[in-house]
Amino acid sequence: MTNALTVPCEIEVFFDGGCPLCLREVNLLRRMDRKGKIQFTDIDNPDFRPEELGKTYDDLMAEIQGRLSDGTWVTGVEVFRRLYTAVGFGPLVAITRLPILSQTMNLGYRIFARNRLRLTGRCRANTCDVRSSKRKV
Repeated sequence: MTNALTVPCEIEVFFDGGCPLCLREVNLLRRMDRKGKIQFTDIDNPDFRPEELGKTYDDLMAEIQGRLSDGTWVTGVEVFRRLYTAVGFGPLVAITRLPILSQTMNLGYRIFARNRLRLTGRCRANTCDVRSSKRKV
């Protein structure tokens, strides 16, 4: 696996392919990405090497992350904004930047990200903390 963007895309998204809800959204975005603006990288894939990106597996598991074509990293709700803009929902995405809605979405995503293992039935070793989840090797 390479850390370089291999297709001319606007954003590379690093997602948890073991998360059924995450995978459902990624599959939707793949179908909508008719112009190939998104590169999808599954951090749950055993061949994925986060150290090639200067990141740890736990960092990437803590919240969704994306890398823009210029190398800039974005996290959390901003990744979703960039993904949905890339597939043509820019005007709708603009609404999510309104102060109260933006704050609510950021809070909601942080709560989901912190609890997604429990919400998707993937707790391990008597814990549901994404930072303590063991990577499949």
